[in-house]
This record gives sequence, structure tokens and C-alpha cells, in this order.
Amino acid sequence: MNANALNSAIVAILEKKQELNSLDYNDARYDDIEEELHDLEDDFNDEFGDMLEDVLEDVHAKIKSDADILLPTAYLASSLDGKELEEGDETEGVWVESDSFPGVEMRLVLVANPPRVLLVLADQERVLWTAE
Repeated sequence: MNANALNSAIVAILEKKQELNSLDYNDARYDDIEEELHDLEDDFNDEFGDMLEDVLEDVHAKIKSDADILLPTAYLASSLDGKELEEGDETEGVWVESDSFPGVEMRLVLVANPPRVLLVLADQERVLWTAE
């Protein structure tokens, strides 16, 4: 896997998400930026989807989660700076349940710089995979 290409693709999506989030729904550019974001996400899933689904299967196995594995773009963070993660934003990533952590609410989040999958528990993050 080309970690640099993966990181560049994640960064492009996160930058486009930030651009879209900075616009009001009434902004004339909103629909165009949203379409660009969807195109980037589709390209990302086409190029990296199979490989990342394998990674996510391994991650789910590590934490003993039988939750469905979603498209890799569902796991993406909302921004590059990780501010949402630090603030405990509950919309980041995908909620999962784990036999290893019964009753604990947690999320899996795909972030950039370097590309990695984080397990986000209430007040902590654990790196479960890093692209090489």
C-alpha cells in the first residue's frame, strides 16, 4: 500500500469537508462543493476500499467487535486538526461495540498524518493501525 497516496486522499477529503462545513446552506457554492466531496469519497472508496476493508476487519477482530464493517469513508474524521476528537464530538467515526470492552461506548476513526485507525474511548485514543 502507498501510505503517501492514502494520506493525500484522506487529507483532500478532510479539507473538502472543512470547506463545505464553512459554508451556509444558502451559499451558491454549497451544492458544487458537496458534489466535489462526494466525488472524492467515491474515488477514495474505489482506490482504497478493498485494502481498508481488510484493515477494518483486522481492527474489528482486535477489539472483538462483531459490528458491521462500513465503507471506509464512514470512518473518516471531520477535520485535519482533530479538534472534534479532542472535544469528544460524538459524530466522529463509527460507533462500535466490543466484547473486550463490554458496556463501553467507543468509536473507530480514520485520520491522516499519518493515516491510522483510532479507537476512541471516552477520554482516550488508541492507535489500532497505522499505514506503512
